[in-house]
Amino acid sequence: MTSGLGYKLFAAFNYLVLGLCALATLLPFLYVVIVSFTDATEYLTTPVVLIPKQWSLDSYKYIFSTGTFMRSMGISAFLAVVGTLCSLIVTSALAYALSRKRLKGRTFFQVAILLTMLFNAGMIPNFLLVDGLGLMNSIWSLILPALTSAWYVLLMKNFYGEIPDELEEAARIDGCSDIGVFVKIILPVSTSALAAFGLFYAVGYWNTYFSAVLFINDDALRPMQVVLQLMLITASTQVADPAVAAMLESERSIPPQVIKMAAVVVSSLPIVMVYPFVQKYFVKGMMVGSVKG
Repeated sequence: MTSGLGYKLFAAFNYLVLGLCALATLLPFLYVVIVSFTDATEYLTTPVVLIPKQWSLDSYKYIFSTGTFMRSMGISAFLAVVGTLCSLIVTSALAYALSRKRLKGRTFFQVAILLTMLFNAGMIPNFLLVDGLGLMNSIWSLILPALTSAWYVLLMKNFYGEIPDELEEAARIDGCSDIGVFVKIILPVSTSALAAFGLFYAVGYWNTYFSAVLFINDDALRPMQVVLQLMLITASTQVADPAVAAMLESERSIPPQVIKMAAVVVSSLPIVMVYPFVQKYFVKGMMVGSVKG
């Protein structure tokens, strides 16, 4: 029975434990947001502020007035939008081809894709490949090497395998080609999977860091995570990067820590805003694509 005293005590205990865990997880994020809105004078006198007496938007005004951070944010936005679109096209097209049993060499291609999950060439071969293709200091060096994922391809292949063959046969009777079937029939019925994998790709491109450190030397092409990392690890009196040093030291009235917290909030906000719109597709897309029935 679910109405007994024991069940109610157990439920209350569960709610209490889960609430404390949620609070412990949420507190660091709340602290970052609070510090980013804290007045500079109050932060200098009281570094640990839970409820500031004076709120201020100076750190955000300063961030949005600096060309370095705004330019890097534009680069990250380009990566997230264009990179995600290209990745979804390649992943969905490859997965659809592999899901068709009439594809010649289907087993070979599946094994080849699976091997990429088990063996990785490593950092140096990847660097030599990008350099040999002439992509160094190019925005495409951050997109093309990460264009698709073997794991996502296999999951989406299973998803396409569950689509009834009758839909494809009916489209072919109406005169659709392979591309026509894929664009007009397959893609519209795979919205949930595309939304789920699109979110994963977008987060990956938005958080691009290591590839940018390897392949990008031009300050104007640095994505936001690289600039943010430099802001987080450097002090205002000793900064190795000239661009970040100028950004941090040109405004002495705002403590560097407050600027860093505001930068963290700004960099996290776009993904937090996008997630609620794709959440309804998220669980469905991942569950359908991960089970072959």
